[in-house]
Order: sequence, then structure tokens, then C-alpha cells
Amino acid sequence: MSGQNPVTPDSDEPQTPAVNGANGASQQPSAEGLAAAAKVASKSGKPPVHLWNPPFCGDLDMRIARDGTWFYLGTPIGRFELVKLFSSILKLEDGKYFLVTPVEKVGITVDDAPFVAVDFDAVGEGQGQDLAFVTHVGDEITASASHPIRVVRDETTGEPSPYILVRDGLEALIDRKSFYRLIDLGTHHDGWFGLWSGGVFFQVIPSEELLDP
Repeated sequence: MSGQNPVTPDSDEPQTPAVNGANGASQQPSAEGLAAAAKVASKSGKPPVHLWNPPFCGDLDMRIARDGTWFYLGTPIGRFELVKLFSSILKLEDGKYFLVTPVEKVGITVDDAPFVAVDFDAVGEGQGQDLAFVTHVGDEITASASHPIRVVRDETTGEPSPYILVRDGLEALIDRKSFYRLIDLGTHHDGWFGLWSGGVFFQVIPSEELLDP
């Protein structure tokens, strides 16, 4: 990425946001302030985002594209560790996406799903099969009742969009190459073509549609 990265401070440490009053919330939401707060919160492990309910502080000009690229002020965020840090404080509420810290919540735009599943490993066969996915930011999940796979088909074209649940309502779009590999592992069960993982059968397409000449 050319030019100055708008979310990368001059020093290695993210800048500390200005605070407003007793609650410690930023006067104006900024990527730098969120990065600083997220870094502090993640020092002892994965941030407990589900426990945080801070006040809404407005929207941030940040977007996650369908391919998983993060943008800030229209510019791609090139640092993987920064993207991973932001992804760790993502939260979904009432169909909207937010970045949250203990003291602030800001809205961001997500074009499709906030994560992309870029690869997977298949262990076992048949009903004993497990499908272990990895996302573009390093999350590892195995498809199961707790992490279901779902496939949405475009009403006009019939094009499938497969997803797997990562955490707390946040899904990963399974990329095309991985989906093609999944189809090779599919089987028919109770009138559906689909996939076994974690003892659960995940429906992809009705068998009759797949078998039609």
C-alpha cells in the first residue's frame, strides 16, 4: 500500500484516545483509539466482547469488503496484525456491526460477512467427518451444531453463498476454492445433498435439483 497508512501511528504503540468525562469514552471515534483500547483488552487473551455494553459513539468510516479486506477512510488497511486486532472486537447487534471496547461502541460497514474462510481440513469420513476451517484472520472453527454451515442461493441466478458461524452471530463467507473442495466431499441424505461435520448434516441443495438432467 502506498502513502501513509491512516490507521498506523508513527510509533509502534497505538495512540491513546482523548477521553470525555468520567466514562472514559473518546470524544470522537478514531481507529487509533480503538486499536489502543483493543490492544490493552487483548493482553490477557481474547477480548470478552460479549460482556461489554458501552454507549454508542457514532459511526466510523471503516468497511469490510466481501473478500475480507478492511478499509479505513477509503484506504485498505495493510497491516495484518491491525486487522486481526480490530476483528477481535467485532460485535453484531440487531443486524448491525460494531467495534466495541469497554467504553465505546462505533458502527462500521460490512458488505457481506465480516470474515472469510480461506481453507479447511477434512478429518474422517461419512458421518464421522469433521471439517476444520481457518479464516483470513486466523480464527479456527470446526463445523458443528455450535458452528453451523448455511448456504444462501441468489434468487435470480441461483448462485450459492456458503457461510460458517465463527462466534456470536458473526459468520465467515466460505471462499470459492474451499466451497468447490467441499462439494467433492458432499453426500446425499434425507433428500438433500450436503456435508457431514461434527455429527451434523448441513444441507447445501435439494438432491432432486442436483440430479435433474
